[in-house]
Amino acid sequence: MTKPKVFEKPTGVRDYLPEAVAQLRAVEFRVLECMERWGYRQIITPTLEFYDTVGVASSTEDKKLFKLLDRKGQTVVLRSDMTAPIARVVSSLLKEHPFPVRLSYHSNVFRAFEDEAGRDAEFFQTGVELVGDASSEADAEVVALAVASLRAAGVKSFKIAIGHVGFLNGLLQETLPGREDDQTLLKECLLHRDYVGYRDAIRRLNVSADAARELEGILRLRGGQEICEQAVHVTKDETAKAAIGHLCGVWDVLKAYGVSEHVLIDLTMIGDFSYYTGLTFEGYAAELGFPVCSGGRYDNLLAQFGRPAPATGFALKTNRILEVVGKERGEQPQRVLVMYTAGRRAEAFAAAAEMRSRQGLLVETRLVPGRADGAGSADDAGRRVEALADGTYRFQGILYHNVMTYSDK
Repeated sequence: MTKPKVFEKPTGVRDYLPEAVAQLRAVEFRVLECMERWGYRQIITPTLEFYDTVGVASSTEDKKLFKLLDRKGQTVVLRSDMTAPIARVVSSLLKEHPFPVRLSYHSNVFRAFEDEAGRDAEFFQTGVELVGDASSEADAEVVALAVASLRAAGVKSFKIAIGHVGFLNGLLQETLPGREDDQTLLKECLLHRDYVGYRDAIRRLNVSADAARELEGILRLRGGQEICEQAVHVTKDETAKAAIGHLCGVWDVLKAYGVSEHVLIDLTMIGDFSYYTGLTFEGYAAELGFPVCSGGRYDNLLAQFGRPAPATGFALKTNRILEVVGKERGEQPQRVLVMYTAGRRAEAFAAAAEMRSRQGLLVETRLVPGRADGAGSADDAGRRVEALADGTYRFQGILYHNVMTYSDK
């Protein structure tokens, strides 16, 4: 193994230059402000957690966790999501807080991927968790808030697909009773949106023609409210029927929120079936082929921390959202350059301080040599400022909307 060069980074991590950071923070602040208006309070949890608690409880496969040993020899992990750490906090530090609990966050999380996968090992999430409410009202609230958050982030065109783990679990148990491996195979295909592989797997199964048609029929259960009505007739399984009833209830609440135009029902949705227990959803921007947000219900997680409670939530994938909104430059702050000589330093600083108190102004100060320094006047130095045709100025490669000079007389 060759030693990395001083400018190299580990695979899967990246540097964010000032413009990208400004865009990332702008998205973050707008979304967190939106979540706060819905009653969600921000929480910050540690980057490191114990493997035996949060690491084991997380939704991430063990092989994708970054593991380290502390000085006592205990295994710790870099957090791979925010849901498990928040479940730990709700079950401990907030154990006396009555339900429901509404919390929001913005954090970096870490996943270990194969080098050739080309995926980020560190990325940013902004999301919420609603703990202590099992109703369809709570599920609809987080979906509606996901819609509001995507709007706040600046994503203009998107759709949120909602499904239910219970529908697929019930249908597969009805058509493939006791065949856990075959059920898992089909779930894996749906989880990875491999519909070709899903059909091939059905053809390889030893099932009746009616069962095969029923299994393939799942792929057509995507659309609006009519899907609820169609799905009821697909199965007689009580678990699947209860899931459809819950989805119909969520849809009714989303219509009352006025956001159903952004939502479609997709009964092939399953999420990570080892983690979610009920409704799941993903949000897709028109410009991208992969989700910019995801979420769902996880009613079993808090029991692992000693405080059983239903819970639901979602996370925006902030890095991916930047790929959408980063293409559109919003209103930029006015950048001002204040050039001064030593003799007028106090005057220049006072002017800069006054301008910095105004909204939307970014002010930089720059010392230039004056006559007393034996290096020419500030006016001479000022000639290095290039006036552009659009009324802006360029100085040492940076664009400014205005340049002010405080030079010796």
